[in-house]
Amino acid sequence: MAARKATSEGQRNPGRTREAILRTAIREFSDKGLSGARVDEIARRSGANKRMIYHYFGGKEALYLAALERTYEKIRTAERGLRLEDKDPEEGMRELVRFSFNYFRANPEFVQLLNTENLHGARFLKQSKMIRDLHTPLTTLIARLIERGHAAGVFRGDVDPVQLYVSVAALGYFYFSNQATLSTIFARDLMDQRSLADREAHCIDVIMRYLRP
Repeated sequence: MAARKATSEGQRNPGRTREAILRTAIREFSDKGLSGARVDEIARRSGANKRMIYHYFGGKEALYLAALERTYEKIRTAERGLRLEDKDPEEGMRELVRFSFNYFRANPEFVQLLNTENLHGARFLKQSKMIRDLHTPLTTLIARLIERGHAAGVFRGDVDPVQLYVSVAALGYFYFSNQATLSTIFARDLMDQRSLADREAHCIDVIMRYLRP
């Protein structure tokens, strides 16, 4: 009876059902990894059923890829919302670094999914038809920020936008993906408010000092 009800609901509201499955899948895959996550549990927690999951996504690995793509889509969409093209180059760059750091902080599932996919050598991400298209606007935006900053005399001109973004992301990603071990090693709670504020300021300072002409 419950399965028939879930199927009926999915047929009436396919978009909502697909989104519910995807949201649940992101949590499951980030918590348990690809091998540990179970389609049965995703179906139960999303209020759908296995038949709907296979109908919308085609299987566990395809659902995992869809979850991975959605996490990238969310951060790229949020970055576009910063409207960095309308800001002073220095202000825009600080905003990008600040945003990146705090996005990792607020979205631990993104960090966990990146860890999982790196363990798999990006095997699934390589199958994505959308991932490069998502990132092209980002590198273009960073390149324009650099160009405008260089023209204004505040940034050096020999900056590779991809290398720069890797550094911006790494400064936050490493901190959050390794905060448990680093907190233990240095006997310091890296997730308390003072430590987080200090790290955010440090990330901004590192990038802005590098960009100086």
